Amino acid sequence: MEMIKLKKLRRGDKVAVVSPSFAAPARWPHVHELGLQRLADIFGLRPVEYPTTRKLGASVEEKSADLIAAFEDPEIKAVISSIGGDDQVTYVKNLPPGPFIKNPKPFFGYSDNTHLINHLWLNGVPSFFGGSIFTEFALQGEMDAYTADYLRLALFEGGRSEIQASETFNDEDLDWSDPALLSKRRRYQPNEGWHWQGTNSAAGVLWGGCLESIDELLRHDIRIPTLAQFERIVLFLETSEEIPSAEYVYRVIRTLGERGILSRIKGLLVGRPKAWELSKQFSDEEKIAYKKQQREAVFDVCKRYNPGLAVVQNMDFGHTAPQVCLPVGNVAMIDVDRRKLFLEF
Repeated sequence: MEMIKLKKLRRGDKVAVVSPSFAAPARWPHVHELGLQRLADIFGLRPVEYPTTRKLGASVEEKSADLIAAFEDPEIKAVISSIGGDDQVTYVKNLPPGPFIKNPKPFFGYSDNTHLINHLWLNGVPSFFGGSIFTEFALQGEMDAYTADYLRLALFEGGRSEIQASETFNDEDLDWSDPALLSKRRRYQPNEGWHWQGTNSAAGVLWGGCLESIDELLRHDIRIPTLAQFERIVLFLETSEEIPSAEYVYRVIRTLGERGILSRIKGLLVGRPKAWELSKQFSDEEKIAYKKQQREAVFDVCKRYNPGLAVVQNMDFGHTAPQVCLPVGNVAMIDVDRRKLFLEF
C-alpha cells in the first residue's frame, strides 16, 4: 500500500484533457470550451486535448492509447477527465501498469472514472475523485468557490486540511443542449450538514468511488484492494445521476459486508446523494425523503457488519455541487468525538 508522492503543479503547466468514457465534448462543445477557458483563466493551466477527447464512439484501444500517452508525456503535469460514462469496466482492467507507475501524475475524475482511479491505486498512484471539466470547471453561471478552493489544494498546495461542510448545495442540472443556459446560475438550497454514526475514531488511506461502479468491480470480479489492505482503508462511496433506490444501495454495501470488507475498513464517508435529474425531477419533499431512505439504508447495513464504524454521510463529493475532490490514496482522519474530518492533499 505504499503510495507514490505526487508532484504539485505550477501555473502555466500543461494538463491533459481526456475522455476515458463518454466523449461529451463532441456532443456539447460549448460546455467543453467553457471548462477549458476556466481551467486557463482561474487556475492558469494550459489544457492539451488528445485524439479521443472529442471523438464519439472511440474504441477502447484508442482511449487506452490516449491515457498512456497523457501519462508518458513529460510535459503533461496532470490528467483531467471531461466527464464520466459507462464503459471503463470493459478495458481499464487491461491497461498496463508500467506507464502509470513510471510516470505518476494527478488524475482528476469521478463517476465511471472510479475504474481508472482503482487501477491507479492498485499500482501505488494516488488520484483525485472529482474535478471533471463538464461538471465542475464548466458549471453554469460560475464555478463554485468551495469547489475551486479544494481544487487549488489538490492541484497546487497539498498538506493536511480540515474539511468543512458547504453552506448550500445544488443537485438540479441545467440542459447542456442550450448554450444560453451556460450563463444561468443553478438553484441552491441550504445544506443540512453531515450525519454521523459510530464510536470509533480512525485514520486510513482513501479508496472507493461511485457505488454503481463499485458494484461493477465486484460483479465482474475485477481486482480491488485485498482484505488485508482494507484493514487500513477509509472507504468512500456516492451514488450517481441514476438515482438508485435505497434497496439497491443496501444490497451493494451488504455485498461489501459479505465479502469481509465492511468489517475491516477504518471508516466510511458517503457523498450527498444526487436526488434530481432532468428525467426524474423530484420535488424538494421527494428529495428529502429519498436522501433519508438512502441514509438509513447505509446506517442499517453498517450497524449489521461493523457497529462501531465511523460513518459520515451527506458529504460534499461526487455527483453534487459544490464538491471536494477527494485525495484517493492519501490519508483521511475521522474524529468522531469532535465530529471533524481531515484529509491529506
